[in-house]
Amino acid sequence: MKYAPRGWNSWDCYGAAVTEKEVRSNAQYMAAHMKNAGYEYVVVDIQWYEPGSQNNEYHPFADVCIDEFGRLIPAENRFPSSAGGKGFLPLAEFVHSLGLKFGIHIMRGIPRRAVAENCPVKGTKVTAREIAETASICLWNTDNYGIDPQKSGAKEYYDSIFELYAAWGVDFIKCDDICRELPEREEELILIHEALQGCGRKMILSLSPGPALIEKAQLYMDVSNMWRITDDFWDDWNLLYGMFERAEKWSIYAGNGHFPDADMLPLGAIRQVYEPTYRTAFTKKEQITMMVLWCMMRSPLMMGGELTKNDPFTLGLLTHSGLMALHERSRHAHQVYRKHMGENEIILWTSMRAAEAGAGYDGQYAAVFNAAGPKASITLDPSDLELEGVRDCIDVMTDEQVSLTKPISIEEHGSRLFCFTWK
Repeated sequence: MKYAPRGWNSWDCYGAAVTEKEVRSNAQYMAAHMKNAGYEYVVVDIQWYEPGSQNNEYHPFADVCIDEFGRLIPAENRFPSSAGGKGFLPLAEFVHSLGLKFGIHIMRGIPRRAVAENCPVKGTKVTAREIAETASICLWNTDNYGIDPQKSGAKEYYDSIFELYAAWGVDFIKCDDICRELPEREEELILIHEALQGCGRKMILSLSPGPALIEKAQLYMDVSNMWRITDDFWDDWNLLYGMFERAEKWSIYAGNGHFPDADMLPLGAIRQVYEPTYRTAFTKKEQITMMVLWCMMRSPLMMGGELTKNDPFTLGLLTHSGLMALHERSRHAHQVYRKHMGENEIILWTSMRAAEAGAGYDGQYAAVFNAAGPKASITLDPSDLELEGVRDCIDVMTDEQVSLTKPISIEEHGSRLFCFTWK
């Protein structure tokens, strides 16, 4: 994996109620305006199998759609191309025709409806009731029971759903109610990983919700490609302020094929199921700060807003060439310091810049954040960054040369991003 996944997820704008028409229009927009910047995943979030979903709220004990083997299938009233047993294959084929990749959300476990109807597990003589762990239930969604990994048929059920997803052409799985449920759900997570690995199709595995458990970092790296380090992240400065501590703790675990996930980017037109005219409450400075932090720590970039309503600023920020290069080339990112300077709380991060061709590094990034206080003027100390042999310094957002000998200004809740090129 060249860099952490980039794409779009339907949750922030449509909650549990996204439709095929909305997915298709966002995919078309991405192909036309964002694919060249590396965005490729189009992900349908939770409850695509629930005919009555209307917003972010879940209907308790909803009458979900399943097939004869107790596997969830798309609700035809919301995804009409799935009619006739086609599932998500037609929608996935449409997304693939645009040069993009297709993803879906799943809950761990087996549908309650499958247990109530005692559906057979495909390829076995076992039924849903025999593998369900009815005491293992999600605290915020009633769709599924857990699966007892020790029961005969448990592995076969997970194998059967990933067999189905592979047949649909799915490229990305966001598995929910599992990331922070360890160690109790560890065996079930391993079954999910093994089922994905054995399905015959390469898929990204994303684990939710957070906060992830730092003591399980190695497991997340071993079995998944990305894992949530926070609960749902929204357009609230307090949540962004809190992300700096999480990012500091988790950034060292970013590596080839596995990335701590700071959650979706609540940019542009979000919360559309409640207020079609709503746009992110983050200021432009805060939006830039968020993007700089996400790219520096190599979090996945999953846009949460309705893409077709992007304004020039939002699209420009999401596809900014300097930020995309940072996201792709940042290595060994870490916080250098976090300290008070007068009225301000200043945070300094740095990372190495991987060379575009061949091994090694050809530069160094530095990001300075004004996390609290009014507009600040500070002078960076090169010794804090352990800089050697610097040729020049570029402001990544403006592509202008700057001098470290002069003070730099940073707006409240703002950031400055620099790249130092080595001789």
